[in-house]
Amino acid sequence: MNLPTVVTDFINAQNNFDSAASANCFSENGIMLEEGKPYTGRAEIQGILEETNKKYQSVMKPLKYTEEGTSSVLSAEVSGTFPGSPAVLQFHFTLKNNLIDYLKVTG
Repeated sequence: MNLPTVVTDFINAQNNFDSAASANCFSENGIMLEEGKPYTGRAEIQGILEETNKKYQSVMKPLKYTEEGTSSVLSAEVSGTFPGSPAVLQFHFTLKNNLIDYLKVTG
């Protein structure tokens, strides 16, 4: 599977529970939707990633990646300490200047 470097970096950081490295994959004013709530900027994104890493200890296994213009979707098997684990989730990315500018996760 041919993934953009920043998506690979994000997956590796998440799988190592490194919320700082994950947040650094985002643009300075990047947005991440977590359970419907927007988190803007690296500091907010790092905070919510630290919280979810501690709570769920989830890891991602990429299954499929598609690109459509500036948007892309990564389907990944996510397993951790959450109800229903493992689950296949879709990570909807918008990339800008080789960074994640927007991320929304759907089930």
